[in-house]
Amino acid sequence: MGSVDDLQLAFDTADLAAELALAQFQSGVSATLKADGTPVTEADRAVERLLRETLSEARPEDAFLGEELGQLGESDRVWILDPIDGTGFFSRGDPNWRIHIALEIRGITQVALVTSPALRRCWWATRGGGAFESSWPREESKTRRLKVSTTSTLADAVLDALDDESRDRLPPSAARATASPLPLIELVRGEIDAFLAERYHKWDHAPWVLLVEEAGGRFTDRTGGRASDQGGGLYSNAILHSQLLASLHYPARPGPSDQNSNTLATSSPCS
Repeated sequence: MGSVDDLQLAFDTADLAAELALAQFQSGVSATLKADGTPVTEADRAVERLLRETLSEARPEDAFLGEELGQLGESDRVWILDPIDGTGFFSRGDPNWRIHIALEIRGITQVALVTSPALRRCWWATRGGGAFESSWPREESKTRRLKVSTTSTLADAVLDALDDESRDRLPPSAARATASPLPLIELVRGEIDAFLAERYHKWDHAPWVLLVEEAGGRFTDRTGGRASDQGGGLYSNAILHSQLLASLHYPARPGPSDQNSNTLATSSPCS
């Protein structure tokens, strides 16, 4: 299991990275396109280098998987990094970008930390220890535990999805949430009941799977499992989850043995 020391290391590392990223965000950066057509800036690369250097100094035996610099090392302990999630926002001067750090131990995500320096907020979870939100920099007096909603019927639910095509697949009896740049944050706060995100990569999803589960919700990937490396899936409160899975015709493959059955296969990067 991840230790208190691992969480503190994630906090300290993210704080350094957040200061670097925020300085570049405030000075302005331009984006170029990678081979897959997604944007990248020099800040993405610089932040990931800082994350890796800081973590590897403290945990020299650990391995890494990151959006910009790929896979490095082999270990039961893998730090999964997205230096700037929302590069498009970042390059346009929009504050809705984040730094993702997750620690996977023997295939199971144990620590998750999402920091939004420009919004001055952060969110974190440890397996079995709950999910939390705080101001950034963190202040104990401004920290609260996160809980998903308890909505129990689709008629009363408020749902969101990544794009219009996905939104059209949601049950018609449920309301659609107002479009938001931060729907998973709304989910773990209990402000919406589900979010369908059938795209992107392990570094995009790994921290959010743990945050949602530790806030009392559930996640199912598109294969019916609970892994963060299967191109996304359905996040929701626990009460509605089975109803939503049935409406989406997801395969049923329940059980804790599916939790984050991830590999270190290199994925093509996104955002």
